[in-house]
Amino acid sequence: MMGTVEKPLLIYDGDCGFCTTAADFVERRIRVPADVRPWQFTDLAALGTTRERAEYELLWVDTRGRVYGGAQAVAKLLIAAGPPWSPLGLVLRVPPFRWLAHGVYRLIAANRHRLPGGTPACALPADRRRSG
Repeated sequence: MMGTVEKPLLIYDGDCGFCTTAADFVERRIRVPADVRPWQFTDLAALGTTRERAEYELLWVDTRGRVYGGAQAVAKLLIAAGPPWSPLGLVLRVPPFRWLAHGVYRLIAANRHRLPGGTPACALPADRRRSG
């Protein structure tokens, strides 16, 4: 954990068409009270995280500077959005739903280049891909 931020941050991969489409959806439809920005235009070190982590998963940075990734970042953004989204976010924080959300998130993240809006730039770095 590094310094605090005035407003929560949702950080996504701006080079990925699928991620950009999802971030646009969050801004337009969920209307989360956060700054939504690509990691490519974010000082990740100042937030206490890394490029490698931002390439690997969606990040949520709360106003206390805590960084959440993947499915838990999604849960945090849904909670912050308030009703009708917050109950779903709360459910995603509790086992066994938390474990299920993690598995679904990893499946989507690993295949984001194959999903609608995805491009070859959406593919995870080779060292992060599962073989076979």
